[in-house]
Amino acid sequence: MERPLDLRPVPPGEPVSSLDELARALRCLPGVGPKAAQRMALHLLQHDREGAQRLARALDAAAKLVRHCERCNTFTEEAVCALCRSPRRDPGLLCVVETPADLMTMEQTQAYGGLYFVLMGRLSPLDGIGPKEIRLERLLKRATDGTVREVVLATNFTNEGEATAHTIGELLTARGLAVTRLARGVPVGGELEFVDAGTLAQAVRERRSFDR
Repeated sequence: MERPLDLRPVPPGEPVSSLDELARALRCLPGVGPKAAQRMALHLLQHDREGAQRLARALDAAAKLVRHCERCNTFTEEAVCALCRSPRRDPGLLCVVETPADLMTMEQTQAYGGLYFVLMGRLSPLDGIGPKEIRLERLLKRATDGTVREVVLATNFTNEGEATAHTIGELLTARGLAVTRLARGVPVGGELEFVDAGTLAQAVRERRSFDR
């Protein structure tokens, strides 16, 4: 019978077995608790060592190579991502989203043909996330580059997402930019990553003026 993995905090200097360290490392994944981490670690070593090695190589490569796009702030291995380089995108439209996952969800709708800016979060003072953490200065510089004519606010319809949209919208309208917000086709309290493509496409098509 396999011994339970020891996932308790380790005092400094005390050795940890490779198996215990693997289970501890897996706990950094969202929604993975001690038991799930133990099952994953045992499965990889018992049934799929090749998969474990492939996973290790992929994680190592991604951690070393993936960085932020200099223009839109999403993940990429290049200085400027493929979307920002594409001549088929409308440079006058700039869509502001919270995460790279939200960007991917917007792309799946095939209803939007402009460019993006990824905040990598949303304003949440209680969690210590302010304008600096969401790269607000970079967004303002990007939106006022003389090319952008409309900014589409596509932050999530959570309390934090709405507060973020309100703050950004006021700053941009004060600078003379046209600002729109996704229509309420997206459920209140919903997150873009989990909204079906049809609903999100309708929300993009029916976006409205920010100050209406």
